[in-house]
Amino acid sequence: MLQFVARRLILLVPVLIGIVLVTFIIVRAIPGDACKAMLGEKATEATCNAFKERYGLNDNIFVQFGRYLLNMAKGDFGMSLRFGRPVMDLLSERLPLTIELTIVAMIFSTVVGISLGVISALKRNTFIDSLTMMIANIGVSMPVFVLGLVLAYIFALLLKDTPLSLPPSGRLTSGIALTPLVKYWDLTGISGVKKFAVDFLSNSLLFNSLITGNWQPFGDGLKHLILPAVAVGTIPMAIIARMTRSSLLEVLGLDYIRTARAKGLVYNKVISRHAMRNAMVPIVTIIGLEVGSLLSGAVLTETVFSLPGVGTALVSAILARDYPVVQGFTLVVAMIFIIANLVVDLSYAYLDPRIRLE
Repeated sequence: MLQFVARRLILLVPVLIGIVLVTFIIVRAIPGDACKAMLGEKATEATCNAFKERYGLNDNIFVQFGRYLLNMAKGDFGMSLRFGRPVMDLLSERLPLTIELTIVAMIFSTVVGISLGVISALKRNTFIDSLTMMIANIGVSMPVFVLGLVLAYIFALLLKDTPLSLPPSGRLTSGIALTPLVKYWDLTGISGVKKFAVDFLSNSLLFNSLITGNWQPFGDGLKHLILPAVAVGTIPMAIIARMTRSSLLEVLGLDYIRTARAKGLVYNKVISRHAMRNAMVPIVTIIGLEVGSLLSGAVLTETVFSLPGVGTALVSAILARDYPVVQGFTLVVAMIFIIANLVVDLSYAYLDPRIRLE
């Protein structure tokens, strides 16, 4: 197991370099000039020359790429061309919200999806089976931005001033403040990756509230995440439900399930202890893939619910030709996605001991 993890971590390096290289080339292949995108009418020839000289855009692309790799190895993702701020600072502000949204959405989609899939498999070819699969098909078919607007209309307008009312946008209710972690930790002399970690945890609303024991921001922030998490998690929920149904039906037809029933084991125990464990391997694979899609594909959800996350930051950075921001955000999302897939691979050996990762 340790050898497998070590090999995967070593292979992580060339994968990330390849991702950086592809992103580096693609963003520079986009038509348009970064200076003109930033300065607009003020982009004179002299101004653009000074702009490119300042950010090293006049150098050969291979020189730029080599310089970026050296800085990246030191934990420096460069300066934003648009805001003139370190990309690490922008990441520490935007990434916590996207990760919180991804976690809440995956909890919703996994719990509801597996539950619907199990019910559908156990009630095969009945009205309940048809109803659960119809819900799954609706979840796959409905666009995120439509579902988001519908949920906001129902829970913020129709159910306003009722116990079921939910906020339609934002991250915190006006007047509720989050206590920065810098009041609890001594940050004297720290920089680079350590500073990013502290800023990231400080901007993570749910984690920060738990650490500081401030329950009002925690409850309010969680309440604000419900609608966007349901909107973005509906498609993964539907996919997980359908995969759970098909996987469980396949396992229920195997000989060892019939043998367990013939030995007199309680049906619920046969399902929970024997069938589900083997059926979970393809389900876990789907969950791992959906984590990556939620991290990088929540642009519409963040736009509908006015959430300052990674998706909206990436879109605005691409439109503004802000190369360092696009590269830094893409690299971090890719790292999280690769780590999620590593966790999925490790879970295979636990779910099915016949799988030997070494």
